[in-house]
Amino acid sequence: MAAVPLRRLRAAAVNIDGVMLDDTFSPVIHHFVTSRGGAYTADVERRIFSQNQRQAAEVAAEAAGLDWPVEQVLEVYFQERAEYLERHPLRVLDGAPAMVARLRALGLRTVCYGGLARPHFDRFLGEHAGLFDDPVYVCTDAFRPGVREIVTDVLGLEFDEVLFIDDVARVAETARGLGAAFIGHPSGFEHGFQPQLMRAAGVRHLAASPAGVDEWLVRTVDEESANGKLWG
Repeated sequence: MAAVPLRRLRAAAVNIDGVMLDDTFSPVIHHFVTSRGGAYTADVERRIFSQNQRQAAEVAAEAAGLDWPVEQVLEVYFQERAEYLERHPLRVLDGAPAMVARLRALGLRTVCYGGLARPHFDRFLGEHAGLFDDPVYVCTDAFRPGVREIVTDVLGLEFDEVLFIDDVARVAETARGLGAAFIGHPSGFEHGFQPQLMRAAGVRHLAASPAGVDEWLVRTVDEESANGKLWG
């Protein structure tokens, strides 16, 4: 028997780092700031996450008390991230491909997005590219956080027709301002602030793992979108 069609949602945009792949940004950013004597606070995290690389580098340098040019900050940061990944290889989160398959089975178009260039997707998710619709992956570094651009320019839909699944509260704030649907998948990093920042942003649905984004939750969000009650 065919599944009952969703009422309003037509597409899902799934963040790559922190939703499809494990979170390797929080620990590296935290270490970058604190290892140089800086204080890693909720405000610092909020101002760094889902910004373009240059803006994030400026905030990280300020928090760490560094008077470095942006280029130096980025060079050192990515070197430290590479060293971190040698000790903690990046992996696809358990259940993430199955989550996207569920979204597709419910009739949603799917795209993946993130702040790094396409080779990052190809390297770590290339074998799962068939789970996503054209253009498969959207690099949002030039227009962070990318909610408006993905909905209007990439998908050509209305905001309340698109579900975003992301690990960053700033994306939720933008989604709320535009009227897009959102499910939070905040990192479990022990020094992170995303769960409380998401709650402060009014996020109603948080998933502890990709498995938590199940059919019931998607249909719940779809009903909220259809009834104009996404954000309370």
